[in-house]
Amino acid sequence: MSHRIGVIPGDGIGHEVVPIALGIVRAAGVELDTVDYDLGGERYLRDGVVLDDATIAEWRGLDALFLGAVGTPDVPPGVIERGLLLKMRFDLDLYVNQRPFLAPGHEFIVIRENTEGTYAGEGGFLRKGTPHEVATQGSVNTRFGVERCVRYAFELARSRERKHLTLVHKTNVLTFAGDLWERTFDAVAAEYPDVETAYNHVDAACIYFVESPQRYDVIVTDNLFGDILTDLGGAVSGGIGLASSGNLNPDRTGPSMFEPVHGSAPDIAGQNKANPVAAILSAAMMLDFLGEADAAARIRAACAETATLTGSTTEIGDAVAGRL
Repeated sequence: MSHRIGVIPGDGIGHEVVPIALGIVRAAGVELDTVDYDLGGERYLRDGVVLDDATIAEWRGLDALFLGAVGTPDVPPGVIERGLLLKMRFDLDLYVNQRPFLAPGHEFIVIRENTEGTYAGEGGFLRKGTPHEVATQGSVNTRFGVERCVRYAFELARSRERKHLTLVHKTNVLTFAGDLWERTFDAVAAEYPDVETAYNHVDAACIYFVESPQRYDVIVTDNLFGDILTDLGGAVSGGIGLASSGNLNPDRTGPSMFEPVHGSAPDIAGQNKANPVAAILSAAMMLDFLGEADAAARIRAACAETATLTGSTTEIGDAVAGRL
């Protein structure tokens, strides 16, 4: 069976790691029918295009999207982030961000709500550019949005051996949003008596990520806290260059999007220095979501067998392919 995949190499090292990751997928025996899309900072600088509705409509006919990295230093902050990445999440309803981490001898997963919170864009300026300027930035939290994310996390925890789920928030200060999250979490927990639960404030979780990550199995948290915690998770599990992610539409009303989270790294772009493992592991996540679990498992095993290797982008890619 062939899977129709939209491919967005993007900027910088995205052009180097994406072909290697897709080559690994094909080496694992999975057929891909790819459609390339020229999007990112370089495209914006060239002709002002970020992401239009016609492209979103075209993507709805695909099985998945695979993104390399986007962003260039010459593009103002927020243009690509809001116009491309967040537009993809909102328009395709990619309401779950799933990030697996392998700390020393221990794997845990962070589930981040991906379409609400402070990233929903509520806010604005008053008297901008004057000495009396005011800026507001709201956090949007709906029972619908929180519950579907929390329920996904419970289902994931139930499928795992340990069956443990931790809610991370800041309920002692964010007494409105935190209260909604906590009440929703507790209500859904009643339907999963086989899943053990816990709660951590986000500042405590930052300590535990470093000192004792083994306490975690699955974590569920809001958009902003999840963004911060998952970068920390990358640091404690070998570096952001190994961090994979999936932006998921679990209801499958549109394609899910998979990406390494290391960014475009313009300082090393074009030098064959980027570690392609994060992109390869993101491709393995994509295969899991597409029902190719055997190929995904073999790719992860090949990455694990080459984890201690150093070398160029292509050398590491060749080593992983060789294990297949």
